[in-house]
Amino acid sequence: MDYQPVVVTSHPRPSTSKHNAESRYWRQLKHPVFIKEYAPITSIHFSPSKPHRYAVTAATRVQIYAPRTQKITKTISRFKDVARSGNIRPDGKLVVAGDDSGLIQVFDINSRAILRTFDSHKQPVHVTKFSTLSPSQVLSCSDDTTAKIWDVPSQSPISTFASHTDYVRSGQISTSNPHLVLTGSYDSTVRLFDSRSGRCEMVMGESSATGATGSAPVEQALLFPSGTIALSSAGPIIRIWDIVSGGRCIRALSNHQKTVTALAFDANAGRILTGSLDQMVKVYDVSTYKVVHTMRYPAPILCLAISPDETHIAAGMSDGTLSVRRRQLKITQTTAADLLRSSTFESFLGASHPALGEGTVRGKTQSKPLGSVDEFRVESRRVKRLRDYDKLLKSFKYSAALDSVLRKQVPPTTTFSLIQELIHRDGLRTALSGRDDVLLEPVLRLLVKYVTDPRFGEMVCNIASMVIEMYSPILGQSPLIDSLFLRLQKKVAAEIRFQKELVKTKGALAMIFASSVSVNET
Repeated sequence: MDYQPVVVTSHPRPSTSKHNAESRYWRQLKHPVFIKEYAPITSIHFSPSKPHRYAVTAATRVQIYAPRTQKITKTISRFKDVARSGNIRPDGKLVVAGDDSGLIQVFDINSRAILRTFDSHKQPVHVTKFSTLSPSQVLSCSDDTTAKIWDVPSQSPISTFASHTDYVRSGQISTSNPHLVLTGSYDSTVRLFDSRSGRCEMVMGESSATGATGSAPVEQALLFPSGTIALSSAGPIIRIWDIVSGGRCIRALSNHQKTVTALAFDANAGRILTGSLDQMVKVYDVSTYKVVHTMRYPAPILCLAISPDETHIAAGMSDGTLSVRRRQLKITQTTAADLLRSSTFESFLGASHPALGEGTVRGKTQSKPLGSVDEFRVESRRVKRLRDYDKLLKSFKYSAALDSVLRKQVPPTTTFSLIQELIHRDGLRTALSGRDDVLLEPVLRLLVKYVTDPRFGEMVCNIASMVIEMYSPILGQSPLIDSLFLRLQKKVAAEIRFQKELVKTKGALAMIFASSVSVNET
């Protein structure tokens, strides 16, 4: 009968990685590219249409970047003052931006020509956005405490909202209803307007009946795609408002240390990304509103955007640095062929020709010649080589086999699997006997290291009992061995104390849960 190698038992163990699946997903956004501007970056916006170019607003210009190369493709600099809030229309053909003189301009993204100009505001305009459902309308929010909806073809305002009493620094047209507008102001309120009535339909914040917020100005306001939940950031606090229940604050998040300056959704609005002056970007799960990932940046963050395909995260900072993190997508062979093939290629190649790329790729393996069907083929089996400890076990050299797995580079699962084999062979005592202080030291170090490991604790206790029984007569002859035995004793005592505390905690929790159940039943 052939010798059966030692079977290394795999033990379930907690992951040593501190990154869960969610964190690993966001950590794939790496390969950061840092682009230095000469002024703080105040706005970043990705085009909803492919190839998802993004507009970066800084100083007196709006620059259009290509996502693949991170190079500037267009520069729009026809502003009289500091430019604000460059926003690309959903079809990717127009750009709207305001400036600190109160002027709003609509540009052709390719020719950079000025197509429309709106000059009704008298103070700086910090927000200009195209409507998603009505691309011919533009929302503007200004420091003159008003927000307006503009009709692009006629260059005239459709609605003007003047309920705020301080600067209006954030705003958005609902993506589910083109008549609803959400705005945030430095008067510490978030307001919901209806363009059909021209009035404020809901107030969320200091002036609301709930009195849920303090006096911190609202920096950002964001509306869920469903139109039923709104977000706002005032200071380091992010608040979630339930619009269906009348603008009630249902949650307040305080994970940042400084003012939150940017709010953004991922592609399917399942995650919220927040940027702050504390140089951190945090990702929240909307189902629990808990932080699932954190990214650190080198400077305070002023604006943040994520591409619709979630391959790029761009952050603008107060020192003029633009940081773009990218996720490398693996292009499959089919996808590459689809990218190369077009209707022109197909009509040229015709149906009788092979698909693009076929017929030119050679396989790595060559076909083997086949003999006659009457020939007999002798099959050869490759003998599996035994490991060193298997060779020693096969020769019944138990002590040497144990020594071979006590080295540092051997994983503990292999070491304890061999010890288990020795126990089955009734050879563990033989392997442990006759050792001097040099050979006994690695055994004791193994016991000290893994005595509290739940995977091997029971086996370690059995081995330790045997070692103490065998070598207790010689204690006191080697200071090193004595110190290792003492460390083992202290570690076992500490583990016993820890287990007792766990039992006490478990009992206390059981009493709390039992009392809470009884209260609920009454």
